[in-house]
Amino acid sequence: MHIGWAFEAAALRYPELPAIADEEGILDYGEWCRRAATVAGWLRRNGVRPGDRVAMSMRNGEELATLYLAVQLAGAVCVPANFRFRSRDLGHVLADSGAIALFYDDGTREAVEGLDRPPRLTLHVGELEAAARGVEPIGSPPNDDSGLSVILYTAGTTGLPKGVPRTHRAEYAASVAHVVQCGYRPGERTLGAMPIAHTMGIRCLLSMILVNGLYVPVGAIGDGPVLELLARHRVSSLYLVPTAYHILLRRMAKEGMTLPSCRRLAYAGAAMQPSLVQECVAAFDPEVFVNHYGSTEIYTFTVSPRQREKPGCAGRPGLHARIRLVAPARERRVGPAEQVAPGEVGEIIASVDGDEAFAGYLHRPDATEAAIRDGWYFTGDLGRLDDEGDLWVEGRVDDMIITGGENVYPIEVEDAIARHPGVAEVVVCGLPDERWGQSVTAFVVPRDEGRLSPDEVLDYARRHPGLAAYKRPRRVVLVREIPKSPVGKVLRRELLAGHYQELSREQELGR
Repeated sequence: MHIGWAFEAAALRYPELPAIADEEGILDYGEWCRRAATVAGWLRRNGVRPGDRVAMSMRNGEELATLYLAVQLAGAVCVPANFRFRSRDLGHVLADSGAIALFYDDGTREAVEGLDRPPRLTLHVGELEAAARGVEPIGSPPNDDSGLSVILYTAGTTGLPKGVPRTHRAEYAASVAHVVQCGYRPGERTLGAMPIAHTMGIRCLLSMILVNGLYVPVGAIGDGPVLELLARHRVSSLYLVPTAYHILLRRMAKEGMTLPSCRRLAYAGAAMQPSLVQECVAAFDPEVFVNHYGSTEIYTFTVSPRQREKPGCAGRPGLHARIRLVAPARERRVGPAEQVAPGEVGEIIASVDGDEAFAGYLHRPDATEAAIRDGWYFTGDLGRLDDEGDLWVEGRVDDMIITGGENVYPIEVEDAIARHPGVAEVVVCGLPDERWGQSVTAFVVPRDEGRLSPDEVLDYARRHPGLAAYKRPRRVVLVREIPKSPVGKVLRRELLAGHYQELSREQELGR
């Protein structure tokens, strides 16, 4: 199904139901669709044709959501850019995608003004409503799902961001899967806190449209009237990265607030540590609590609705998914037939034959060839299947620590250290070591500065019954914060490069 067609269908189905809400008020589906169709008509009048790329560099809000859907109604292709991109990365996205239009807000004005060659149609989103006033709303788009709906850009952990083109079929299938896998019901209400430049943010928006739910966009989870909006609009579901849950829970505790209507939780982006799972259970008592494991390229790999019983578990393949575990290798090219034995750690690969999958990177045949082999997408993640057949993600192939000839998976050490009551966050990396090759190093954010020492963490790890001697950290570095991407993913490369603010001198543990 074409995304624009699906949006119009929702408005025809229940035009009177609340559709999108912010600090200014609520639009119902009939009003929202007319507003988006008017913007789509303005785009068409200003030379945007079906298949053209329209970029948007903005924070979440009603304007961004409406523009996103207007581009779909116009038959064009959305190119949402990370609002934190500087001129260099934004310029790359515009040139790589071939965008003929760019919309921005106050927060991204500086990056836009620094562009060498902005698109011919570049406009502040605040001017759009007035510009489109009086324009005839556009008619219904053809229900052809084979064309492109969106080009998303990866975070660019090495080099410039890569474009991930996704068809209407892939976007619709991913959104249907999200509705099913999160247990959404007609009239669901969700918080749009994840950026629309990220696949999680788009899923929040489109899944609400499919169930005629209420979408409540916010620019950030850590500031602004987030708690007030959650309570006022009786938000019933959340889909966030673990870091965002951590921030939200701290705000709720500080203000003494509970959210009894919010009973369906889902997270993605990283495994949630058991202590944070327990905090979420205590704060929300969720009816549904799902870990969604996937990527921009293929939205769903696996899902686990059993977070109460198995915190952090990634679960079983999703609605349209198939996975395998193959021999992990850094130095050679592994094929999809080289599967590991049950219980062994291997690289997770996912079939690209499902409807949620992309077909390859934009203008990057080299990256496509490296990622897709014989119909399987190589995720770069490590995992193992437990006795029940559930997947556990053990980290990245590149993050695996080899110390003294032994393989150490950071997540296992992180889970152990995170159980210390004085630890707010922990990330484990392998730092270069002349004797051991790599030294297991824990970067720890204390819950209360000055009340936790590196020696205390080292001693706790030494006494942990689940950690073999070679897995225990040799160093602990207390830091003010863990560097993260805009969607909350840990940036280990920043820690390895020394880009952190240390609270205390490193302490080392000899063997």
